[in-house]
Amino acid sequence: MAAETRAGEIAGILTGAVVRSVGRAADMGVVEFDGPRGETVMAHMQCPFRIVQDGTILLGSADMRYPQKGAGAQAFDEFRMIYDARAAKLNAILGELKPAVVDVSVGEAGELTVSWEPAFRLVAFPDCSGQIEAWRVLVRGGAHHGFPPDTV
Repeated sequence: MAAETRAGEIAGILTGAVVRSVGRAADMGVVEFDGPRGETVMAHMQCPFRIVQDGTILLGSADMRYPQKGAGAQAFDEFRMIYDARAAKLNAILGELKPAVVDVSVGEAGELTVSWEPAFRLVAFPDCSGQIEAWRVLVRGGAHHGFPPDTV
């Protein structure tokens, strides 16, 4: 019951929100949304995650490990990783489409799936057995929900 309530609360925050941007804060993935009531909503992923469209991975957390060609030794700190280049391309697409979230689910082991049209899906999949925060969905200045629940 508690998992269903948490999933319902997270779905209530995200459903109808417009996907604004994808980025990172250090090695934490960040997806920002404009909430249906004008609020800023964010998903922070500290676990493996990916954004998929029609079965193709457009962006994955492991992309933060690889610098862009010729980026140099400071590539990570200068936001010149493969992740950053792909996020910039994806943000241009999101800016044109202004897609809204149509579905949200939370699996029994904390998998978070957020879907928006056309056929995009954010999937976060916790891979730690301990009480380490894997992801959180939050309203700036408001509710925070995450996995595992006791870490948020």
